Amino acid sequence: RTGKTAKVASHNLHHGEEPPISGTKGSGTIFFSNCNLRCIFCQNYPISQLGAGEPVSDERLARMMFNLQERGAHNINLVTASHVVPQFIAGLKLASEEGLNIPIVYNSSGYDGLEALALLKDIVDIYMPDLKYVTDEPAERYSSATKYWDAARKAVKEMYDQVGPLEMDEDGIGVRGILIRHLVLPGGLAGSEKVFEFIATELSPDVPVNLMSQYFPADKAVDDPLLGRRITKKEFAEAEEALHRWKLDNGWIQRM
Repeated sequence: RTGKTAKVASHNLHHGEEPPISGTKGSGTIFFSNCNLRCIFCQNYPISQLGAGEPVSDERLARMMFNLQERGAHNINLVTASHVVPQFIAGLKLASEEGLNIPIVYNSSGYDGLEALALLKDIVDIYMPDLKYVTDEPAERYSSATKYWDAARKAVKEMYDQVGPLEMDEDGIGVRGILIRHLVLPGGLAGSEKVFEFIATELSPDVPVNLMSQYFPADKAVDDPLLGRRITKKEFAEAEEALHRWKLDNGWIQRM
């Protein structure tokens, strides 16, 4: 649903990201309209599914980035940019010529193509992907994503190869590396144990993981027989135990 021109829903300082991303001054988030997934439970569905936002030229996108830097943002945080990588790079070129010099954060669903990630090598400083599912059936049913786990596993490996585990400066602000988000879903649909096994054995136990409990039924998930409820404390505790079993202790736990 995106052509030559990207659409942006908002750009602002955001203080609700992980501590190394938000820091003390905020992360300079740019929320791109639309998404390459169709998650029926997306909490930002007016932006990701309904396309709320306005078309932006390369020049305007560059001004957004530079404005966020002038306002003190620790980084430029690209939210759901998987489908607008060329447009972002065009805007970044102009912003860099004007003096943009803060880290670039790529905040994605993990469902990224290797060709796009190759374009982002030496451009993105911090990758912040989700790992949503480990099996095909729920990925296709709830996010319209064919072979999600195969694609995401390859993509996240490429991200890790490019930047390594998260590195921070003396103030605890992220400067380079990868951190991974994992949202616990009802009924174990996210396959948390296998997600953590993959991170620990195929990447590194040093990779920070943000284990999130914030799921609630949104959009079409409200009437779904499996996703139409919040997760239970037991479901989250089981995911947390699995996280510790794989010794992924460098991240954050968003307890219920």
